[in-house]
Amino acid sequence: MLEDSSFAIHPGGQSETSESGYKQLGDYVRHEQVEGGAAFHCINGSVKVLFYRSDLVRIIMNPHQEPSTKHNPAVVAEREETVVVMDEEDSHILLTTSALHLQIEKSPFRIHISDGSGRPIVTEYQQGMGYNSKGEVIAFKDCEETDGYYGFGEKAGFLNKQGEEYTMWNTDVYAPHNPETDPLYQSIPYFMGLRDGKAYGVFFHNSYESTFDMKTSRDVFSFKAAGGQLDYFVCAGPSPKEVLEQYTHLTGRMAVPPKWALGYHQSRYSYESETEVREVVKQFLNKEIPLDALYLDIHYMDGYRVFTFNKDQFADPKRLVQDLKDVGVHVIPIVDPGVKKDPEYSVYVDGIKEGHFCSYLEGDLYTGDVWPGESAFPDFTDERTRKWWGDLHEYYTELGIEGIWNDMNEPAVFNETKTMDVNVMHRNDGDPDTHRALHNLYGLQMGKATVDGLTNQLDGKRPFLLTRAGYAGVQRYAAVWTGDNRSFWEHLQLSLPMVMNLGLSGVAFSGPDVGGFAHDTNAELLTRWTQVGAFTPYFRNHSAIGTVYQEPWQFGETYEELMKTYIRLRYVFMPHLYSLFYKAHLEGEPVMRPLLYEFPEDKKTYNINDQFMLGDNVLIAPILQPSVTDRAVYFPEGTWVDYFNGDVYEGEETHLVHAELDKLPIFVKRGSLLPQGSIKQSTKERDDGLSFHIYAGEHETYRTTFYDDDGETTNYVQGEKLEVNLTIESSDSEVSVTLERGEGTYRPNYEQLVLVVHELQGRALKVNGVELDGVDDVFSIPLP
Repeated sequence: MLEDSSFAIHPGGQSETSESGYKQLGDYVRHEQVEGGAAFHCINGSVKVLFYRSDLVRIIMNPHQEPSTKHNPAVVAEREETVVVMDEEDSHILLTTSALHLQIEKSPFRIHISDGSGRPIVTEYQQGMGYNSKGEVIAFKDCEETDGYYGFGEKAGFLNKQGEEYTMWNTDVYAPHNPETDPLYQSIPYFMGLRDGKAYGVFFHNSYESTFDMKTSRDVFSFKAAGGQLDYFVCAGPSPKEVLEQYTHLTGRMAVPPKWALGYHQSRYSYESETEVREVVKQFLNKEIPLDALYLDIHYMDGYRVFTFNKDQFADPKRLVQDLKDVGVHVIPIVDPGVKKDPEYSVYVDGIKEGHFCSYLEGDLYTGDVWPGESAFPDFTDERTRKWWGDLHEYYTELGIEGIWNDMNEPAVFNETKTMDVNVMHRNDGDPDTHRALHNLYGLQMGKATVDGLTNQLDGKRPFLLTRAGYAGVQRYAAVWTGDNRSFWEHLQLSLPMVMNLGLSGVAFSGPDVGGFAHDTNAELLTRWTQVGAFTPYFRNHSAIGTVYQEPWQFGETYEELMKTYIRLRYVFMPHLYSLFYKAHLEGEPVMRPLLYEFPEDKKTYNINDQFMLGDNVLIAPILQPSVTDRAVYFPEGTWVDYFNGDVYEGEETHLVHAELDKLPIFVKRGSLLPQGSIKQSTKERDDGLSFHIYAGEHETYRTTFYDDDGETTNYVQGEKLEVNLTIESSDSEVSVTLERGEGTYRPNYEQLVLVVHELQGRALKVNGVELDGVDDVFSIPLP
């Protein structure tokens, strides 16, 4: 392909700039109040301003007709009744809520947005917003050189995207994955801005191919789309946590995942037979390495036909699934959207007869080559087709399968464009549109179809879905892995900011292929990557056909024991992780967080790519280079305690930390609490006991909520859950713990809590006002 060669930099090959023929809205003509906001009419277009809450505003510009207020499938929020005050002056109009101030300049038309304190957050540059001769809609916004930009979903490169340009167009990218590789599989046209410790959010509500440009100019950033309306939401903030709450209020939040989905997962492209699958699981059991799920890649199918098993290699899949489930291992098969064109294949035949596949306007079926050869593609934009596809999953659920892996759902096609013809028409739930307009929604809608089907079939059990492609709102349906990475140290390094930015984009459940998918891993890289993976939200080891196998035992006993230690540690941390996933479910909070999320006033955190927080009180600083045993660690405000040896580090300083290959540097903030469970072979084994580790501080107060439920069913939605609200107060004379039972009726199988107090140093421990006696600073209390 020419674009892959030096022709790409031919000086005569530069394309017309996006600003060619650019036309601004021009001057204000008139306005009228509408429910929840106002409508403005200008010389060259119209704008609607609608408040969804006092801290969320939507701005829609259409150059050719009345702005449409329809939502794409990313948005689940409806407008709430909001007090909006309108004032008009000669030169401008003010729209004000308790959290947002909009000043609309009349000549030329401009919208400047400030937060409730009057601090400018999204103000329009001199070019304003408008459209060009190519049909693109564009907005130009003021910025400062020190502004930080985070989120944008799944993007390679550093954590802070200042000085970068990104395209939103879901794309199958096998190689290369470099910091400049863009676009990738997920398109989330949203970012969090950070200026002087205060945050705001912008969500570009447009599913066409779009571009965010923080690169071209130092004093302006822009976002544009290849078609449709200029339609965006602004989240007022002002803290990162508030921005995530606002954004996920719009696009939805994840369900609490089944506990087994948080355990260690093993995959390979491919485990090609029942014999191989059973042998791999046997090795995990014999070696006492925890395992909760094993994946079946494309070779399990009959000629790559989805909803089939190869009977020669998998003679009795139902028995296999049950035997593995009996020992705590869930089977997760891959399901791609491409349906083999085969007149003797029932899925294809029924799809043709019932009109479920994508086609052109004239009615001709669209087909493209993928793994099965020539294939048809379901039109997931249509509710009737989503229901059909979801119902097909009964094939798997009747076998006992509770989790599905969606791949190739950008959708990927083996052609020069890597995807479906953009002229294909989608039914789009009664509002037909082209693939050019709806491409980025395909994977999201496939996820919805899959999860709805599984939910209907699993009789109250929680489904699990892993997806490669998605759009804003994908967190409602699926966990995300970061695609076909490679077994390079650089890819281990890239994975941290990728997962952190996914978390800042509302996708709390994500992670990379541990060890690297393509290329050959090695013992040290796999060990260090497993240490990191034990603390990423999603934890799966996956490798490609033709590469060395990378199960934990493949490099000898020494490395096996190191990896086993950290896989087990994942299960010890499970109560902490599970409580964090509950917070993601309630408020959209990331599980794995950049330091800036917790410490936005600390400018030193803004560009830290190689450390992360697990919740608000655990700091992890992995080793990301070969043969390195010492690294600099920046500690933010507070005092931090080494999880393994109790060494203490003062905050707002950088310290040199030693970490041989057997150590992942983990630190817990003084004054806080860390729930811990026990080592187990899988999450099928319940915790008989639970320990709360209290890291006594000096004069700190810390509040948190511990969460638990049965880990398997959706009963928590009806209130069968356990919430324990905790407050830890440390002083010179005592450490005081207050426990209060929150909402819920769930009673776990443990009735006692063990309190382990670190650095009590002779102080009294009081629980709910009563002083306790313990042995070696270990205390036992009944569960409230």
